[in-house]
Parts: sequence; structure tokens; C-alpha cells
Amino acid sequence: MDIRAIIAPVIADKAALEEFIEALSDHAPNIERDISRLKSTPGDREVISSLFRSIHNIKGDAALCKVDLAVSIVHPIETVLARFRNDEIVFSDILAEAVLLAIDRLELAAEGLHSGRSLDGLRLLVLVQGLEKLALATAPAMDECACELIEAVTGFRPAIAASIQIRGRVSSISSKSRSQAAADLRFFRTLADQLEARSLLFKGRTMRLLRLAMETNQMMDKPVDPMQLEAAVYMHDIGMMFLPESVWLKIERMSEEEKQIMHTHPDFAAGLLSRMDGWSEAAEMVAQHHEMPDGEGYPSGLVTMQICAGAKILAIVDAFEAVMLKHINRGRNRSVLRAIAEINACDNQFSPEWIAPFNQVIRRTVEA
Repeated sequence: MDIRAIIAPVIADKAALEEFIEALSDHAPNIERDISRLKSTPGDREVISSLFRSIHNIKGDAALCKVDLAVSIVHPIETVLARFRNDEIVFSDILAEAVLLAIDRLELAAEGLHSGRSLDGLRLLVLVQGLEKLALATAPAMDECACELIEAVTGFRPAIAASIQIRGRVSSISSKSRSQAAADLRFFRTLADQLEARSLLFKGRTMRLLRLAMETNQMMDKPVDPMQLEAAVYMHDIGMMFLPESVWLKIERMSEEEKQIMHTHPDFAAGLLSRMDGWSEAAEMVAQHHEMPDGEGYPSGLVTMQICAGAKILAIVDAFEAVMLKHINRGRNRSVLRAIAEINACDNQFSPEWIAPFNQVIRRTVEA
């Protein structure tokens, strides 16, 4: 480790730095996506390879553009992921958070270098030291090292310090292999992508919903199986594609007849999932995601105790995305604040036990 490159980085070629920043902005979303998917499908070799490739490419871009600080940050992450790829360690939630924190700090540092801002507040030397310790840690010590790194950089002990190791999680999908389950999820994702393609307003919607649902579930120590929840996120609105586009893509207020048509969409997707081996929990979430605690939802008019936890999460994140879309012309920050205000005001529409963890996820997002 070259300490000077970390505590007093020098950029001789600003154009090369700009090229690196542009490349980093392409890789960072892919890293977030792959880590999110690994939390529910840890054995997916395609995702593991994609994640390692993104990190390796960042390191290569940094070396090519002579951004030595970035090389110092990314090199130990690459070592950690190589150990994971070789089955030497498991990829736990806390390890995932440490990697995301490092990438976030790298983005902030690159932007700071470009604009001439001070990097002191990013605690980059502490970050790199923690990452190097993590890269050399024994398998049993990985989580604690990751926890120490996060606390040293941010000043906060992570809430998921006692995380369940992802690859050791017992899934409710017991009648099929992990690889087959991963293949099913990829298929569900392609269907979600087809839905997104029907409107420019839907671009990126699926991954936004997935992140919010997974992080809200994580805030409550994962009472909902992440793999089932991911499937539900992908599939919950697929039933729309069986309805006339003039109804579900309508911008104006719907007629009562059109509302009744819309109320049929959960049954289509739930019916598909229920006929596939191993996805009964996801089917239940999809079927119930428009039910309401007071019994005024649809299609079955269920009340609080009859609605599964996954459907309660899905109801909140789906409504939040809808309100965000409605207010997006206000700018992202203002639309987030407006959306969260509307969600919290609808005390009869959402289960109150899930509002608090969802608020925490949004607060963390806004602060970031």
C-alpha cells in the first residue's frame, strides 16, 4: 500500500481522471445489482463472475488512468471476491455492506479529486487498511472484520453485525436445486424487463423496487425468505400484461369498470407462480400485495392477520414507487420527500410494523 497515494493523492492527468469517473459510473450500478442478487441467490456463478469482473475492470481502468487511490481501494476487494469465487469464504450481508461502502467512498473520492474538494472526511486510509485486513482474514473472522471496517469508516456499528451468512441460509425452496431456482429468477426478471419496456416511465423500476424490498426485509432481520421476495418483486405486476394496455397504461382517472379490470391482475401472476414448483410463498405475496389491513384492498378483502409479511413489504414499496412517479417532475429529492410523506399518511393502507423499517431505508438512501 502506497500511503501517499491515499492521504495525498495527486492527479497529473485530469482528462484521464474524467475517463475513469465515467467508467466507474458504468460499473457501480452493476455492482449494486449483482450484490443485491447474491443476497438471494448466493450460488449463482454467473452473478459471482459478473461481480468479480466489474471490480477487476475498475482496477484495470484505475491503473490505466493512473488513479492510484482507486487501485489501493479496489485491489483488496478483488482479493476478497476471488476468495468467495473459489469457495474459501461465504458472502454474508455484512461483507456485502463493506464492499458497497468501499465503492461508495471510491465514487465520492473520485468526484472530490475532480472538483478539488478535500477528501479528509472520507477516512480513506482507514478504509484501505480495513479492506486489506479483510482480504487476509480467516473465514470465521470475515464478518467481524467487515463490521469493524464499517464502524471505523462511518462511526456507526452496523445493524446487521450479527448477520446470517447468505450461503448458509436455509431456503424454503427445498424441492429444486439452487441453480434451478436461480434460473427461475432470471426468467422472472426477463418478464419484468418486458413489462418495463412497455413504458419509458418504468425504466429501472424493477431494480428500485427490489432494493427497497430487500433492504426493508433486512431491517427486520429477514422474516421473509429473500429468494421468494425477489421472485414476488419481479412477478407482482406481470398480470398487467394480460390486461388491455388502454387500461393499465392510462394516465387519466380510471372508470369503475376499468378499476375492476385492474383488480384482476394479481391473480394472473400468482396463478403462474403457484403452478411452478417451489414458488408458493412468492405466489401468496403477489396475490395479496394490494390487500389492506382494514379489509378494503383487493382481490379478496383480507385483513391484517391474513396478509403475509412479504405482501405487506411489496405493498409499501410498490406504492412508494407509484407516488415517486407521480411527483418526479418536482426533482428526485423533493419527490422522495413527498412520496414518503404520503406513505406515512396512509395509516389504513399499509401495515404499521413495516412502515418504520421502510422509513429507515429511505432515510439512509436520502442521507447517502
